[in-house]
This record gives sequence, structure tokens and C-alpha cells, in this order.
Amino acid sequence: MANRSIISLECSACHERNYSTTKNKRTMQEKLALSKYCKRCRKHTEHKESK
Repeated sequence: MANRSIISLECSACHERNYSTTKNKRTMQEKLALSKYCKRCRKHTEHKESK
């Protein structure tokens, strides 16, 4: 459990941080990108990992 860290996901269109999730830094060094629903844009957009 020490390897997992909490990250926030930011909308690529409006740059609002909508979601948070955990990720294993040791097995996944690249940034996470998921298609999620943005309440501000009112559509599915790509959400990328941010600090």
C-alpha cells in the first residue's frame, strides 16, 4: 500500500480537477489519462493526471 499514491485528474478542455484516484508509481511511471464526464463542460473529455 505504500507504493500507491493519490492523484487528481484534470479536464483537458476546461482544466478543472474533477476526480481523484490512486495509482501505483512503481509499475506505472507515465501519466494516467482517462475519458471521464466533466460537469463543467457537460460532456466526456480526456482527464489527465495533475499534481
